Amino acid sequence: MSTAIIVLAAGQGTRMASDRPKVLHEVAHAPLLHHVLRAAAALAPERTVVVVGTGAEAVAGAARALDPRAETALQAERLGTAHAVAQARPALDGFAGDALVLYGDTPFVRPETLQAIRAARADGAAVVVLGFEAADPSGYGRLITGADGALQAIVEHKDASAAQRAIRLCNSGVVCADAPTLFGLIEAVGNDNAKGEFYLTDIVAIARARGLSCRAVTCDEAETLGVNSRADLARAEATFQTAARARAMAGGATLTAPDTVFLAHDTRLGRDVTVEPFVTFGPGVTVADGARIRAYSHLEGAHVAEAAVVGPYARLRPGAQVGPRARIGNFVEVKAAEIAEGAKVNHLSYIGDASVGAGANIGAGTITCNYDGVFKHRTAVGAGAFIGSNSALVAPVRIADGGYVASGSVVTIDVGAGDLAIARARQVNKPGLGARMVARLKALKQKGTG
Repeated sequence: MSTAIIVLAAGQGTRMASDRPKVLHEVAHAPLLHHVLRAAAALAPERTVVVVGTGAEAVAGAARALDPRAETALQAERLGTAHAVAQARPALDGFAGDALVLYGDTPFVRPETLQAIRAARADGAAVVVLGFEAADPSGYGRLITGADGALQAIVEHKDASAAQRAIRLCNSGVVCADAPTLFGLIEAVGNDNAKGEFYLTDIVAIARARGLSCRAVTCDEAETLGVNSRADLARAEATFQTAARARAMAGGATLTAPDTVFLAHDTRLGRDVTVEPFVTFGPGVTVADGARIRAYSHLEGAHVAEAAVVGPYARLRPGAQVGPRARIGNFVEVKAAEIAEGAKVNHLSYIGDASVGAGANIGAGTITCNYDGVFKHRTAVGAGAFIGSNSALVAPVRIADGGYVASGSVVTIDVGAGDLAIARARQVNKPGLGARMVARLKALKQKGTG
């Protein structure tokens, strides 16, 4: 059976106190909406419709950035969840497969859970609702099931009897039915309630009245965590990080102080990787087997190859490629640069828009001067080259294999293979001048004229 995904993402999120649409707030460096769409992608949906409202263009752009085929439907007025789903109907005109309703602010429903929902549909349930056993069910709608396990009704907390309030099986809001059935049920939803809104939960009672079978599929409560405030966002980040750290360690990485390591949504750590305390991974980082990321380092958009060492206090910016057994040391920044196998950049250096050959050594305090105020230029350092400390390589410039740059040089022209470049002023010592100068300055200070 083909599947369409309907993601409700129109809410303003007033409790976020933000000008940004709620679903674009980030967990692990990715918008909440992206987490939802990634999970849904596991179903290989034929269609994806994102219902937008506040910040419609920005939300639509974020959806298409992850899924170029994603369509959008505008909910101009916020008249409830059933009304929101109904806005997707024109986009799914003629679609007869399953329609699965998800929420753009509920980022952790797992692909396996979505597969279970689809399996329940395949088993014959006309309407499938996702529920969870709540530690504290207060405020949640309760899922009322019969002895046969069939879902009989969804009762809101305020309308529930004492016996019903004792039920811990609660409604997540996620629902699935074939598209014609779903939209047909929504047509019958009324707004005779205190808020005058059209609630998606009402479709269960309508379906039962029409003789349609309904069923609940359950998941862990943590999957249903919704984000409605900054505090919720912090809890979501903590939830993600806890799970991501556990997955990394289960996959063979060592995190010496797990609670101090922060991973992005797409961080990939190989086997026998060691990550020391207080390391932050931005998006787009892969670390190959046996590498070590030392304490207080920050990486984004970078690849670290086998057995390389990065840090402590290092920064890898987008485009950094650290080769096998290479060394990136303390207070080193690398950007859009390839550091080849066994090369060393050990201290206090900036290497940007550059390539550093295998086995090369970059001395402390070396910088590549890559930007002229308008254009970026590249520096090439050959295999086995040696760059002395406190050197400035003014791009575009090339140091050939085995080239040697004397400490303190400002290199502006290419250096040939095996050549020694000395680009600094000749030192001149003036006998006794230092002592005389200091004495003169002290005298001026005593007179108060310095």
